[in-house]
Amino acid sequence: MKNLLRSTPVLLLTLCVYVIGCKKSDTVITNETRENRENPNNNVVETQPAVQKGITVDVNSNIGGYMEALPALYDSTTKTYPLIIFIHGIGELGNGSSNLAAAANNGVPALIKNKKFPASFTVNGKSYSFIVISPQFKAWPSPADVNTMVNYAISKYRIDTTRIYVSGLSMGGGVTWDFGAAYASRLAAIVPICGASSESDTKAKQIVNAHLPVWAFHNEDDPTVSVNNSKGWINKLNSFSANPAPKLTLWAKGGHDAWTKATNPDTKENNMNMYEWMLQYTRAAVAK
Repeated sequence: MKNLLRSTPVLLLTLCVYVIGCKKSDTVITNETRENRENPNNNVVETQPAVQKGITVDVNSNIGGYMEALPALYDSTTKTYPLIIFIHGIGELGNGSSNLAAAANNGVPALIKNKKFPASFTVNGKSYSFIVISPQFKAWPSPADVNTMVNYAISKYRIDTTRIYVSGLSMGGGVTWDFGAAYASRLAAIVPICGASSESDTKAKQIVNAHLPVWAFHNEDDPTVSVNNSKGWINKLNSFSANPAPKLTLWAKGGHDAWTKATNPDTKENNMNMYEWMLQYTRAAVAK
C-alpha cells in the first residue's frame, strides 16, 4: 500500500480531499444546526414588512447617507442575510441628510417604503429575507464608491457574503454594469435597469471571466438612455460565450421608466421575479 501511494500521489490527494471535504461539510452543518437551536428565531420565516430608515453618515466623500432596510426580525436573530445594494438615478443625487428621502423615490427602496416589498422569498425550498441598502450619492458614483458601500455594509450588518447582489436604475443601472465588471468576483448577480453605460471588451470579459449572472431590463422606446446600451452589453457578453448566459428583458413601451416593472415582485419570467432569480446564485456557486 505504501509503494502504491508513493507511486500514485494523485490517488493520495484525491483520498485526502474526499475525507477532509466530508469533515468540513459536516462541521458547517453542525454549526448551523447548533446556531438555529440556540436561536429559534433563525428558523422563523419573515411575514412582516422590512423596516426602512434613513442613516446619515459619511461612508466616504461621495456617500453622505443611505436608506437602511432590515428584515423585521433582524434584531432577534443571529443569522446572516443576503444583501441588495440598490443604486438610484441621477435625479436622486443628494447630500445624504436633508435630501436623503429622495433615495427611496424609485425602485426597491420605494417598494419597501410603500410596504409592497415581500417580507421573504422562497427559492429551492428555502426562505430568504434581504437586507437592502440604498446609498445616496452626491455625484455620479464610481465602482470604488459602490465597493466602499458594500464594505461598510459588511462591517455593520450580518451579511451573507456569498449572496451580494447589486441593482440600479438609469445612472444606477450604468453604475451596476461598471461595478459588476470591476468587482465581479465578489458578486453573486447583478440586475442593471435601463443602464446608462456602454459596453467594452474589457468590461465584458471581466464579467464573463467571473461567470457573473446578469439580468438586464430596458424599454425599447426609452428617450433618455438608449435601449442600445443594454442590447450592446448583452451582445458583447454573448460574443465571449458568457456562462451563465445573460438575460435581457425588453418592453416595447414605457419610456425611461423600466424600473417600476422590473422591480415589481409580480413581474416574472420562468416563474421567477428578479429577486428569486438572484437568489438562485451565490458567489461560491458561480465562481470558477
